[in-house]
Amino acid sequence: MSDREHEIYDVVGIGFGPSNLSLAIALEEHGANGLGNEISTLFFERQSSFGWHRNMLLPSVTMQISFLKDLVTFRNPTSSFSFVKYLHASGRLPQFVNNQDFFPTRQEFHQYLEWAQARVADRVEYGSEVTSIRLPPGADPEESDRVRLEVADATGRGKRVVEARHVVISTGLAPSMPDGIERDERVWHSSEFLEKYRRMNPAELRRVAVVGAGQSAAEITRFLYDELPHAQVWSVLPSYGYSVADDTPFANQIFDPGAVDDYYFGTEQTREAFWRYHRNTNYSVVDDEVIRDLYRRAYDDDVRGISRLEFLNLTRVTGVKRVGAETRVSLQAGPDGEVRELDFDALVCATGYNAMEPTGLLGDLDRHCLRDEAGRYQVERDYRIVTAPDLRCGVYLQGGTEHTHGLTSSLLSNIAVRSGEIADSIVARRAAQSAERAVPAEVGGDIR
Repeated sequence: MSDREHEIYDVVGIGFGPSNLSLAIALEEHGANGLGNEISTLFFERQSSFGWHRNMLLPSVTMQISFLKDLVTFRNPTSSFSFVKYLHASGRLPQFVNNQDFFPTRQEFHQYLEWAQARVADRVEYGSEVTSIRLPPGADPEESDRVRLEVADATGRGKRVVEARHVVISTGLAPSMPDGIERDERVWHSSEFLEKYRRMNPAELRRVAVVGAGQSAAEITRFLYDELPHAQVWSVLPSYGYSVADDTPFANQIFDPGAVDDYYFGTEQTREAFWRYHRNTNYSVVDDEVIRDLYRRAYDDDVRGISRLEFLNLTRVTGVKRVGAETRVSLQAGPDGEVRELDFDALVCATGYNAMEPTGLLGDLDRHCLRDEAGRYQVERDYRIVTAPDLRCGVYLQGGTEHTHGLTSSLLSNIAVRSGEIADSIVARRAAQSAERAVPAEVGGDIR
């Protein structure tokens, strides 16, 4: 072990995407305001550098949320980490205003995130993966207010141990593939799209297919159609075409910070209504502009008597196998439809993600974490896992709390307020723990 074996931090963050970046900023601003100047922080990120959906930074693709829903503005409109401050620092504020658009490109928003992380990068260890969280050896759970984290470097050989009074887990979503389908050099998940696409010779991609009915699937389909004018592009849809995302003003209230309270403190009927009526704001839906772009391309092809863009509605992938240099895909239309096979040069599965699941990371510590009747973590309003009294360290989740906090529990829409609430909770708990340690052991009895 290194000399840094006994490092102790008030907060250790696991993962450093936008959520924990926003938290790092919130904690820094607490300190700047004199509210949390004793909070020591360190974040571990297994990637070698900061990155957010790099493989979906397609040309000219825009964000689906307003630039005001950045890392900080809804929590602190005067923050120096805002998107507007970034525009001013980069010399593009007048041009952005003249553009008259609430929705920056995804590329520009990524540049903003990189600009923000550079200002707190001294608190981040990249190329570092937390492999376990446990109580310190020999520690009495009722007496210890810390946990011990083991961290491996990028090689997997170097080990580091740190201790933390609070842990914030934000390891992101896990790519989901169709049942029985494995990724390879010709079968990709959308999360790796640009990386895999750039390895290919475009001239060799003459028949490509995209599976999925959501925003990423539609964007990739449009990209491939435009980038490969010699190719046929197939869209394999489990639905009957694409469904439009509801981004009207009343529906968008579902992403307001106040909606989290309505969901968290609501009845089961209330929560069920949230999902029944408002899933179409975010799940398996596509922006109207992208849908119209794709339909227009297909219609123009029809007018010209060509067939480059094919839509296979109500169809699912049932199998994939390699045949020579091609990928043979089994497709079934409807639950009882005949299965047919088509050969493609590449298959892209834009089939979504599974929610963050920290159980494996928590290891033995998981037995101290309480669950509901459905086996899901019980989570406090401040995003802290409800734990048994014998675990005094706070374990917070940025993601994986849709069942308690609703649609925005891992989305950018509520990132500033969510991170602020976690920071407030940590600061308050840290103050209480400090006060508790300062109280003489004799309190409650005679002091002589």
